[in-house]
Parts: sequence; C-alpha cells; structure tokens
Amino acid sequence: MSETTTAAADAAAPQKALQAEMGGSYFALFDFAKLDASLEGLLKAGVHFGHLKSRRHPKMDEYIYTTRKNINIVDLQKTSEKLEVAAKFLAEVAKTGKPILFVGMKKQTHDTVQSLANRLGESYVIDRWLGGTLTNFSCIRSRAKYLNETHDQFSQGEFKKYTKFEQAKKNEELEKLEKKVGGIKHMEQLPGVIVIADVKEATLVINEARKMRIPVIGVTDTNTDPSFVDYPIPGNDDALSSLRLLLGYLGKTILAVKEKAAAEKAVVKA
Repeated sequence: MSETTTAAADAAAPQKALQAEMGGSYFALFDFAKLDASLEGLLKAGVHFGHLKSRRHPKMDEYIYTTRKNINIVDLQKTSEKLEVAAKFLAEVAKTGKPILFVGMKKQTHDTVQSLANRLGESYVIDRWLGGTLTNFSCIRSRAKYLNETHDQFSQGEFKKYTKFEQAKKNEELEKLEKKVGGIKHMEQLPGVIVIADVKEATLVINEARKMRIPVIGVTDTNTDPSFVDYPIPGNDDALSSLRLLLGYLGKTILAVKEKAAAEKAVVKA
C-alpha cells in the first residue's frame, strides 16, 4: 500500500465509523458545527495528497507545494483560500434561491454527493451524466415531471386497477427513469451553480455548463486541468475524508444561508 493510500485510509477511519452509524448516508445526521476546515483539519483529512509526479497537470503547478516520494503535495494554504472564495460565491447563489446541482461521477463519491444534496434539499447527479441535462433541459424536465406524476399516481392507488403484470412493467419503467433523472426530478429550472466532486471525470458536465454559462465549482486534483472550472478547489479527490471535508464546508455555507432565510421569514410571519 502506498504512502498516500495509507495516510488517506487513516484519515478516513473516523468518517467511515460515523457513516456506518448513519446507515451509509454520511451527511444525513452530520453536525456541521464540528467540521474543521482549518489548515490542520485539511491536513488531517489528507486533502494535500495528490497524484504521482508523472501524472501532474502543468496548469496545477501553482497549487502544488512540493513533491515527496514521487507524490505531488497540494499547497493547503491555497486550498483554504480557494475554498473560501468558492464558499462565498456559493452563498450568493443560495441567497437567490436558484437550484444548486451537485455532481459526483466516481463510485466513491456517490454517497457523499447524494447525502449532502438531500440534506440541503438540492439536486444531484451521480454515476452517469445524461447528455442534454443542461443544453436540452426542457426535455429532461418533462421526463422528470412524468416521473413525479407517475409516483403520485402510484401513491394514490391509481394503478391498482391494472393487472400485476402491467403494474410490474410500470414499476420497471419508473426504476429506470429514477436512475436517469431521479436526482434532478425536483429541479424546475437550470442551476445557478454546479458543484463537482471529481472534475477530471466530469468533462461532459463542464462542457454543457460552459455552453449554458453556468458557473462551476470543483475539486481539482493534481492531475486535473483547473482552467475549465470557474472556482477550482485544489485537493485530493480520491480520499473520502478529503471530499467530505471540502464538500461539507460548502454544504455548511449553503445550510447557513437557508437557515438564516428561514429564520427571517418566520419573524416576518410572526
């Protein structure tokens, strides 16, 4: 096992234990008040570990502090600065009420992205990006609307009049559609910003976002081109401890904005 893998595994141990307690949904009961995004916290989470020197993208040079045992080490001071800039922009988007779309392509990002989006009441896409999600949003939205309406019909018992075979076929159709657009079925307009957990794996997402002029925030590892991301956050996109800290900090920012808005609304009603 490499030095990077060992360190990342050690850093992730507490998070894995907590995830197990919460039934596999990491952010469902997460206490954002305990989130430590200080330089020490970033270090403990393994955010500084990059890829092999041979896989280094030249445009990431400004974010790399040094190289140890052939592993690129990210400059955590710059990570902290970029994280704060991204969080401030995200807070401004959250204040407008526009949707915020979370994206995670790699398997290890799925729970982190999905559970955070669900906790915040936002939309997400994991595993596979459906072409045209942004550039042909009206079509995607119509499929999502159909999914929501059919779910409602099922819950109201409107399909009981059909045979078991017909109900099974309809269920099968819904399951397939849920996998495709389930994470964005409540997103009624284009997002105000997209947050990507693994930029290198999300080329299609970024291409569509650029065409639609939608800002992108993304974790950029040392093998990634950060120039395609409006708000790059240099850091380890492989270790769960790293991703959960970086995305968790962004989530904490969104949650604070929403809680403040809800409190102000309650005061007005009173």
